[in-house]
Amino acid sequence: MYLLKFDWNPLTGIDIIGNFKLHFYSLMWVVAFVLGWYIMKRIFTKEKVSLEYLDPLFIYTVLATMIGARLGHVLFYQSELISEDFFSIFLPFKFKGGFEFTGFQGLASHGAAIGIIIGMYLYRKKYNYKSLLWILDRVVISVASGAIFIRIGNFINSEIIGKITDSSFGVRFIQDEYYKSQIVQLTGINDVQKAYNAVTDNPQFAELLNAVPYRHPAQLYESFCYIFVFLILWYFYSKTTKRDQEGFLFGLFLILLWTVRFFVEFVKEPQGEEYINWFGLNTGQWLSVPFILIGLYFMFVYKPKTATK
Repeated sequence: MYLLKFDWNPLTGIDIIGNFKLHFYSLMWVVAFVLGWYIMKRIFTKEKVSLEYLDPLFIYTVLATMIGARLGHVLFYQSELISEDFFSIFLPFKFKGGFEFTGFQGLASHGAAIGIIIGMYLYRKKYNYKSLLWILDRVVISVASGAIFIRIGNFINSEIIGKITDSSFGVRFIQDEYYKSQIVQLTGINDVQKAYNAVTDNPQFAELLNAVPYRHPAQLYESFCYIFVFLILWYFYSKTTKRDQEGFLFGLFLILLWTVRFFVEFVKEPQGEEYINWFGLNTGQWLSVPFILIGLYFMFVYKPKTATK
C-alpha cells in the first residue's frame, strides 16, 4: 500500500553565477513553447498556410501567455505584490527581503488563457490571413500540449501542491514544508540543497522528515489529464471534419481543460489569498466556470457568420 508513496526533494535547477539559477521549471516552459511551435508548423504545412505567419504567431503567443499568466496570478492570488514588491511583477527577480533571481514564478493559468485570447485578437488584426476562431481552434492544440509540461515544472518546483492525504498515493514535498532559511536553521547546514538532502537521507533528522505530511501530487494529476485533452483535440482536428466548424475545437478545449482544472482543485491547497470562496468552491473553480460556459457556447450554439452575396 505504500509503494506509491515517496519523498520529493529534487534539484530544482542549476546554479550558474551568484544568485542566478537556471530553473528546470523555466526549461519546462521552453519545452512547452518549442513543442507548440512544432505542432503549429505541422498544422500550417498541412493546411498550406504560409510559414511566414508562424514566427510572429509564436512571439505573440509567448508574450501573451507570460504577461497574462503573471498578471493573472497577481490579480487573482497575490495582489499584495502591487504595493510590496511592484517590480517583481514584471521582472524575474525578487527585491523584497534581498535581491534574488527567481525565474518564472507565480503564473496563473486563468490569466494565461485570457492573455492568449487577447494576444490572438491582436495578432489577427495585424496578420489577416484567417479568422480569429480559425487561429484559436488550432493554437489551443499547442496550448494543451504545453500545459502537460508546465504542470511537470510545478511538480519539480514543489508548488501547487495537493491537500494532505492518507491514500496509498501520496508525496512528501520537503522543500514546500521547510523554506530555505528555515531548513538551514533547523539542520545547521548552510548549503540549502545539502540541508534538504539531510532531511531525507540522514536518520539524525528523521523527526523533521516525519513532520512532513503526505499530499496529493495535484500537479501530476493535472499533467496526466492534459495528455488526454491534447490527444482528444488532436483526434478531432486530424481525424474528423470538426476542424472546419469554426469555434468547435476552441470550445472543446475550454470545456476539457477547465473541467479538469475544476475537479483537481478539490485536492489542491489554496494558491494564495482566496478572494472567492462561495458554496465550498475556491477561486480557481469559480474562475474555471466562465471558461466552461464559453466552451459550451462555441461548441453547440455559435454559428459563424456567412458572407452575403
